Amino acid sequence: MSKVNQDLLLQRAEHAFLKGDFVNALRSYGLILKDYPSLDEAKVGVYLSDLGIESEEEAQALFDYYQVIKSEKENAVDIIDGLLETLDTSKHQLEERLLQPMEEQVEYGDGIRYSDFMDLVKDRGSFKQTFEDIMFSTKVVISNKDEFMHFVKQLSAEGFDEMALGYLDASISLFGNDQDILALYHVVSGIK
Repeated sequence: MSKVNQDLLLQRAEHAFLKGDFVNALRSYGLILKDYPSLDEAKVGVYLSDLGIESEEEAQALFDYYQVIKSEKENAVDIIDGLLETLDTSKHQLEERLLQPMEEQVEYGDGIRYSDFMDLVKDRGSFKQTFEDIMFSTKVVISNKDEFMHFVKQLSAEGFDEMALGYLDASISLFGNDQDILALYHVVSGIK
């Protein structure tokens, strides 16, 4: 197979991926790997197409990130592979937490209770890393004002000030003129 054909096959696979046709993209990238087993673009394409079958948003976000870093970093494939591994580990940990006895479970859709999220933080040792790992795939379900305040404070403490302010703005209709929430605006925005 000539270099032109390899490039053409990569373009076709990428086109299928960008259209959201992850099954055909996976097949195309797999065929490329058959002839070029060490081709990094095809390896990443296989990983992300497989992920796309399960979660289109995550796959598209990682694909966009890969496009940005592939020309800047020699280890771009390793970075994507590490992100996928972390994502897989986080999902596995979430599944374990959600497989509690039925009387302990509450229907949260694609979310995780704040207490379970904090257990993950404790297990992993980092609020920021845990939050970054799940923020595209899982909602954190907050069930009371104390959890909300703790969450917003943690976001702010970890450098997510804009996001913390966004949560505060969105909650104004829930809490009205609650003095604790208004004081939290001052903490997050640095107003004295």
